[in-house]
Amino acid sequence: MSGRHPKIPRAPRTPLTVAPEDVLAYDGVLWRIHRTTGPHVVSWRTLRTTGPHVVSWRTLRTYGPIASMRYDPHPGPATAATTTGVLYAACDVATALAEVYQATRTIDTTIGAPALTGWRPTRPLNLLNLTETWLIRHRASYALLHGPRTVCRTWARTIHLTWPHLDGLYVPSTMTGRPNVVLWNPAADSFPTDPEFTRPLDHPRVRPIIRTAARTIGYASTV
Repeated sequence: MSGRHPKIPRAPRTPLTVAPEDVLAYDGVLWRIHRTTGPHVVSWRTLRTTGPHVVSWRTLRTYGPIASMRYDPHPGPATAATTTGVLYAACDVATALAEVYQATRTIDTTIGAPALTGWRPTRPLNLLNLTETWLIRHRASYALLHGPRTVCRTWARTIHLTWPHLDGLYVPSTMTGRPNVVLWNPAADSFPTDPEFTRPLDHPRVRPIIRTAARTIGYASTV
């Protein structure tokens, strides 16, 4: 790493610029793993859907920034009230599982009664594509996406402030390298009324999906 041109600068130099090819129009299926019972879990793709402080599968989280999250755009501190929202999703089931269960590397289909939910946005999502050359053109590098979460949040916050109408980010998973999508407030109108797919992880239709994904990412599972 050069001291003059670090690969992971703590903050972007402004003004930021964007070319048409930097914005990806994403209209594919998105996936989340969410718990339906138990204590509130703050994770990439887990959320509570019953009990106090219920949130639905399509609700953006306005509490933040949270230390374990990489692309929260909230101004902070986390105790302050904010209308800034974020929702993290994966573009494939294996990546969603890899992110959610990364601490134990065991896909537990019982604790919290987790469910798998997939949906297709009702319109193309305009996402800043961080998997190509945008970062290097802004004196950073691809390494930034695997750097400290505080740095990623600073970049996300600056991007969000610069282009408040952007739906979010298209980024690689730090677990699988496959695409993840980070959604911000403008994407709130892109959710369908009902998802295309939602089943508990221990549902007979989901168990073979879990087994295949577990083999792919090398995780254990309870199915």
